[in-house]
Amino acid sequence: MNLTGDYHTHTIYSHGKGTVLENAERAKEIGLQEIAITDHGFEQMAFGLKHKKMPRLVSDCRKAAEITGINVYVGIESNLCDEDGRTDLKEEDYKDFDIYLMGIHRFVKFSHIKDFWNMLVRNSVYTTLRLQAPKSLIQYNTKAYINSIKKYPIDAITHLNFLSFCDVAEVAKAARDYGTYIELNSKKVHLTDDELDRVNQTGVRFIVNSDAHSLDRIGDTFLVDKLLQRVNISTERIDNIDGRLPQFRFREYKKRHL
Repeated sequence: MNLTGDYHTHTIYSHGKGTVLENAERAKEIGLQEIAITDHGFEQMAFGLKHKKMPRLVSDCRKAAEITGINVYVGIESNLCDEDGRTDLKEEDYKDFDIYLMGIHRFVKFSHIKDFWNMLVRNSVYTTLRLQAPKSLIQYNTKAYINSIKKYPIDAITHLNFLSFCDVAEVAKAARDYGTYIELNSKKVHLTDDELDRVNQTGVRFIVNSDAHSLDRIGDTFLVDKLLQRVNISTERIDNIDGRLPQFRFREYKKRHL
């Protein structure tokens, strides 16, 4: 698979190992046209982005683009924080960003006790013990994802169903209807073959990302390549391969509203 751009990479601004420039140089070395620096959201308690570092991050991305000659986007992998769909990227911060990703993560400043209980505790227990998730938890996560997609101009949902549970088809339908991509993540096994088939049947569009935390993994597609050997998804539905560039929702939102 030939990626045009890798839109999910991490740096030392959260818990990646490379600098912005190193990530960009690696992207150019392997033939990518674009890369997004998408460090973890502000309310990730262990290693989230810090507002005070945003001017430097923006500057680093702009300088890396000048040095390498490829597009280097300022992005974020924001956190889903509650059942109403709140993320930790506020509208006043939109000006600093080019790419808006969102996913469920652990150790986040959740909005309420019930969100902490469901999104962290219950998801963790059922994934760790490999138990069948109850309908109530699946419904909670599904509602949270869908509310977020409806409320915010999210470009892509990252690693859908990784360490969590939802009705993947219902989330994919919302993503399809609002112009949000479902990410095929090449770092984590996050969808079973059956789940991916159900997502595919909705007609949603995809992007493939590495979720790289180290330089050697930028542009990596190995896990996704193996997955697509088993699940029949048309490459025409994947918008960041073979020279194609995604039509990102957040970019269009900023043109209209900022």
